[in-house]
Amino acid sequence: MYDSEDVMKGFLAGLPVGAALPEIIGIVVNEKGLERALGTPGVTTIGYPYSISAYFRRANANMSRAESRALVEQIRKATKISGHDLVVYISMAFGNSYEEPWGPEIVEDALIWLKDIGVRSVSLADTIGTTPPEYVGALYTTVKECVAGLELGVHLHSHPAGAAQKVLAAYDAGCRRFDGALTGLGGCPFAGDHLVGNIATETILQALATRGVRSDSEITPQALASCVAMTEEIRAKYSQAPQAQ
Repeated sequence: MYDSEDVMKGFLAGLPVGAALPEIIGIVVNEKGLERALGTPGVTTIGYPYSISAYFRRANANMSRAESRALVEQIRKATKISGHDLVVYISMAFGNSYEEPWGPEIVEDALIWLKDIGVRSVSLADTIGTTPPEYVGALYTTVKECVAGLELGVHLHSHPAGAAQKVLAAYDAGCRRFDGALTGLGGCPFAGDHLVGNIATETILQALATRGVRSDSEITPQALASCVAMTEEIRAKYSQAPQAQ
């Protein structure tokens, strides 16, 4: 976004003196975004959404498959030089609603290619949020063995009613890296249901707690409640903002 650098300045200014810097991912979709993210203090990781859907890739980033792969290789080289970490999201990993070829073998092809060029962290994205929980678990189980040693996470979108089940399906299949957003803020404009969005961080923590996963040492209940409250204030503020004409 045009003011991302200002957002980062404000965030860093609000950290306590001497506080350890958390992982901060700057998601980029082109060379200009990569240049800006690498030059922004505080960004530790570069993220790139690599789509296995030709339609979604063109609609979201206006790139061909070859152009997108070339950019991933450029990002990999740049982050290696700069010392940044890299995570690649495989968009449309759990299915394709655009009447294009899709299957676990297409996801595997992308994963093997990413591993071969040196990417070590990948998240499978349920971009439009329509995948049933059982499909989430089945795909993760199918593809995880082809990239042993690579950190394989999930970036799931969902209707709130089915969010916890998707998280648990991925966890039970072996996933240990989950993306979330406080209060479920954000999502994908290509989702057909306006209730489908990012899975709430608090939902992920609650779901994982049922499997005995505790996060209290890193995310205290008090800190989480405070952040959720601030996010709700942001939602309320901008939901009432006048629409641009």
